[in-house]
Amino acid sequence: MERSYKKYIVKDLKKKLVFLTGPRQVGKTWLARNISELYSSHAYLNYDNLQDRQIISKQAWLDDVELLILDELHKMDGWKNFIKGVFDTKPKGMQILVTGSARLEAFRQSGDSLAGRFYRHRLMPITPAEYHQVNNEDERQLNDFMTYGGFPEPFLSKDTVEADRWRMQYIDGLIRTDILDFEKIHDFNAIQLVLELLRSRVGSPLSYKSIAEDVGIAPNTVKKYVHVLESLYIIFRIPPHSRKIARSILKEPKIYFYDTGMVVGDEGIKFENMVAVSLLKHVYALNDYLGKPYQLNYLRTKDGYEVDFCLVNNNIPELMIEAKRTEDQPEKPMLYFHKRYNIRAMQLVLRLRQERTVGEIEIRRAKSFLTSLMI
Repeated sequence: MERSYKKYIVKDLKKKLVFLTGPRQVGKTWLARNISELYSSHAYLNYDNLQDRQIISKQAWLDDVELLILDELHKMDGWKNFIKGVFDTKPKGMQILVTGSARLEAFRQSGDSLAGRFYRHRLMPITPAEYHQVNNEDERQLNDFMTYGGFPEPFLSKDTVEADRWRMQYIDGLIRTDILDFEKIHDFNAIQLVLELLRSRVGSPLSYKSIAEDVGIAPNTVKKYVHVLESLYIIFRIPPHSRKIARSILKEPKIYFYDTGMVVGDEGIKFENMVAVSLLKHVYALNDYLGKPYQLNYLRTKDGYEVDFCLVNNNIPELMIEAKRTEDQPEKPMLYFHKRYNIRAMQLVLRLRQERTVGEIEIRRAKSFLTSLMI
């Protein structure tokens, strides 16, 4: 299927170097090759390929190449200075797309040798909004996103067995290859156990101490493992909102998975994870394509009142969202936050017969709202 990101990337390639990052097997290489079809002359070079590596090192691509795609370039020593030199001396008509996953994103964040020369695009799993934009005549049910997740291969297979086989190989490859490449971790059993525990604790405030006790390792080791899993685009953290940023950092975040199919739990928690991925993707699009400083938080008080999600703009909450499977009446926490802070409030319901407003709380069908997001 087409990806909504395509039009944004093509537009930005005319202006600057483009970095395309995101989880493994989310479709970066496919999208890059799909974009290359728009050009009469293009070159795709992967640094993992020995022949391509020699061409890259010698800059031996043809001068008339209109689109140069460099994959896994971050594995090259001094790659940032290399790509800076290539970009600064390229022929006038050449456009450059650099693709990669976790390591590219981590290395991109360090140093400023490429400052002002690139745009970042974070490719995310397929969500209801993106699927609706490119396939509005072939709707998929929200249950498909919860069952198969949004990674292209399992989602498009529409086959539960094939999706499970893909996921097993995907997790094993991440742990035994990517984690070792990213961080010198040799206790695969411990980090795999941490991963398994996180799969069953989605949507709950993260307790490093509790996981450490269950696994039999130190809390600081759990923190390290969680950081690695997050850096590899396996999980993402949603912190609680606080007007004082330092206080927010100290509070416990909630953990969600980029692949909803990895979540262990009932339909309700899988639905919450799918909503989290959709909202995060929407926030990334607002950041990357509109330059708006949105972030995704949740709301929580000391006495335990909590709302699942909150879209925050410039540290000011704009919209709070509660994800519910069937409940169509707002509960005390949402009423409390809405009354105290006068924040727009919405309850997304997976199975809802009729949309309406209760007081000033919007009761919305989940599919209707999720398909309306930016991407």
